[in-house]
Amino acid sequence: MLFTTAAFACLYLPVVLIAFFTIGRFSNHLAAIWLFLASLIFYGVWKPMFVGLLLASIVGNYLIGLRIAGAGVGSLRARRWLVLGVTLNLGVLAYFKYANFFADNVYRLFGLHWQLAKIALPIGISFFTFTQIAFLADSYLKGVREVRFSHYGLFVTYFPHLVAGPVLHHAQMMPQFREASTYRWNGSNLSAGLAIFAIGLVKKLVLADGVSPYADAVFDPVDLGALPSMAEAWLGALAYTGQIYFDFSGYSDMAIGLSLMFNVVLPFNFDSPYKSRSISDFWRRWHISLSSFLRDYLYIALGGNRRGAARRYANLTTTMLLGGLWHGASWSFVIWGGLHGAYLMANHGWRAFWGPPRKGPSALSRVGAWALTMLAVIVAWVFFRAKTLEGALNMLRAMLSLQEQPIDRHLWQAGLQWQVGMSWCLGLGLIAVLAPNSNAIGQRLRALCANHDTFRAVCAGAAITSTLLLILLGTTRSGASAFIYFNF
Repeated sequence: MLFTTAAFACLYLPVVLIAFFTIGRFSNHLAAIWLFLASLIFYGVWKPMFVGLLLASIVGNYLIGLRIAGAGVGSLRARRWLVLGVTLNLGVLAYFKYANFFADNVYRLFGLHWQLAKIALPIGISFFTFTQIAFLADSYLKGVREVRFSHYGLFVTYFPHLVAGPVLHHAQMMPQFREASTYRWNGSNLSAGLAIFAIGLVKKLVLADGVSPYADAVFDPVDLGALPSMAEAWLGALAYTGQIYFDFSGYSDMAIGLSLMFNVVLPFNFDSPYKSRSISDFWRRWHISLSSFLRDYLYIALGGNRRGAARRYANLTTTMLLGGLWHGASWSFVIWGGLHGAYLMANHGWRAFWGPPRKGPSALSRVGAWALTMLAVIVAWVFFRAKTLEGALNMLRAMLSLQEQPIDRHLWQAGLQWQVGMSWCLGLGLIAVLAPNSNAIGQRLRALCANHDTFRAVCAGAAITSTLLLILLGTTRSGASAFIYFNF
């Protein structure tokens, strides 16, 4: 089920919300169970066959977590249970996400003409797998323990974050599930949540989906072998740069807004990454929960920066390569991760060579650092979007003006014009760089809704109206469009 559909906004959400607070008046525990079951329904609408897999994963990790906690923090017995849990989680993820990729490459390497049956990818498997690995690791390292199964099940399946993140930690959610106030109606949180949800909906349906035809009009034919001109290649790259930004930012806002309606605060996962002036700063702002997971449970586990520069750079590269592979089973994602690993090595190497600046950077150097960072990000996005390596390389050649053959005009959809597309890209770029981010807007909205009843009512009414109109617009225009990160 998608957040952008009428079925979600007009049926699922109102029913789940009203029932949650109605049940919560009598029993917090039953309200948590209701939300757990409703989240399973949300997941099962996509493919009911994978609800069993999700439940098996939850039960298995819950039991292993109890074993780890019972064995004692850092004990050898606890470590064995941790290794077992992580191995099982990664094994399931590898089977569903990487078996076809691995088999295809082995067959190609040895010239075999076999073909493994296509394995369907359960939606959100990367997110609920990493969330549960983090729970097991925290059980081993910090002694966290969850006795109540309904709370653990809700922690994993909670529908605002289930299919596209953020990757959650036990400590971020469980205290909220134990609070009695979570299960009591809160008009301020409802109004602010509706407004934040509506902001995310605008980002998705108006901005991301508005510019996506220009990215598709270039990348799709290029993946089939067409050769773009320099102008067309840059249009496609910039359009996708804007599309993925507002698609993921929109999802993050909608998840935070939905969760706030239930009095549960999700961690921020997106903090204006296109304002970054270095790649390391970019990764502190883009998909914050995944970056934190890779840092805490992979980079630091490999040794981090504690064993010299060479080992540090090797750890950075390994972490980013695996981070790229986490996004998808293709060499394009591996190269995307490898590029960011190389960027981070260059970033840290530059700082190590020149040392900390003696005074604040000038305006010119700040602009230059931002432009260089964005150029690196855009180049990497080409590999992220292209479905084939040949298509990505042809895009980069065209962006460097090494070929001048334009895409066949019949491949462009009717009504798409280069000038209009570039205007979209410019407008989205200005919003991403100059506008305040949703984190600041959301905090301001929560404060206003908490202190002003009239503002709360107006905010809720405007949010509901705009949400329904936008969903109607999106549905009648081209049908519901899935979020990009739903694929991971």
